[in-house]
Amino acid sequence: MLAMPDISMKKILLIDDEEDILQLLETVLKKEGFSLIYKASTGQQGIELCRVEQPDHIVLDIMLPDMDGFEVCRRLREMTIAPIFFLSAKNEDTDKILGIGIGGDDYMTKPFSPKEVAYKMKAYFRRHQHFQQQEVSYTFGDIEVDEKCGEVRKAGKRVVLTAKEYQLLSFLARHPNQIFSKSRLYEAVWEEEYLGYDNTIMVHIRHLREKLEDNPSEPVYIVTVRGLGYKLRSGRAGE
Repeated sequence: MLAMPDISMKKILLIDDEEDILQLLETVLKKEGFSLIYKASTGQQGIELCRVEQPDHIVLDIMLPDMDGFEVCRRLREMTIAPIFFLSAKNEDTDKILGIGIGGDDYMTKPFSPKEVAYKMKAYFRRHQHFQQQEVSYTFGDIEVDEKCGEVRKAGKRVVLTAKEYQLLSFLARHPNQIFSKSRLYEAVWEEEYLGYDNTIMVHIRHLREKLEDNPSEPVYIVTVRGLGYKLRSGRAGE
């Protein structure tokens, strides 16, 4: 079992225009051990708080008074790779796909369980600490995945990934040249039962290719094995 890191020093940013939800989340998160919690009731306030505080985790409502959460997410991704959990009153697949596609890491519909939010946060920080303690880096071609500092570099330059993109790439990098189905990847990275969310995996794979491959339409490293799934080529001779 992975040891639990000290979450009391992790900064959590909550962005929602419903004061009751902000208070409920803050109360539950504090009971679960989080203490540094920042709250914003508009998108702009959330963006400014993110810029100043550099949170370790973000919970973001989609329906905000000044701009929608998708636009807020786009702007947040210009300054942070912290995980972003979307909250929404709508349970539409198109919204889920859009949210994941622009940089979100999870999507929860209202009414939701604040404890589930807290447990998912804890799970993320546990995994992140584990990877840091491993002090392992993986290299394929001119791309390096450095799990000690949680960074990805291409030709020596840092590549900004979302938390889920990073976790997906790390999983593939730890198992080079192995083929994984979409369901296996989803269950390994999202740690949830796979219920046919093909688009979730496809969107993340596409974004990784766009950020890492010289020609995303003809990938060299993150390749599709028709009818079976995906694999990451190590780049070693003969593979």
